[in-house]
Amino acid sequence: MIRVFVYGTLKPGEINYRLLCEGKINRAIPAIAHGNLYALPAGYPAVTPGTGEVHGYVLEFGSLALLAELDALEDYEPQRPAEANDYNRIKIEVMDENRQSLGLVWFYQMSSERVEAMGGIQIKDGIWRSPQPPSI
Repeated sequence: MIRVFVYGTLKPGEINYRLLCEGKINRAIPAIAHGNLYALPAGYPAVTPGTGEVHGYVLEFGSLALLAELDALEDYEPQRPAEANDYNRIKIEVMDENRQSLGLVWFYQMSSERVEAMGGIQIKDGIWRSPQPPSI
């Protein structure tokens, strides 16, 4: 079973979940990871190492092909040097909403330097919300 913590456009109900994950996920478990969450001007989030809490979901699935699609979406290629990737896929421990460990899962993390260069704005409450289109 492959388990990936997601906190942005891959969360259930968000655009990339609908495009890539819908119908392919065994379970989506609300979860919390440690790190600092940022909104990027391009309309998606990033997490850097840090002491804050990031709220998202652990997606459980059995497809290596889906993991490869997620890697492509996050511009992660394991054979490239870490600094050449937008995000790097690492293993971290996450907790459920009761602060009980859910064990180690895959996680896409961006460097603090890259977030700063992209103009990221920290989201203090640790919950990314998709940008709303302007009302007409």
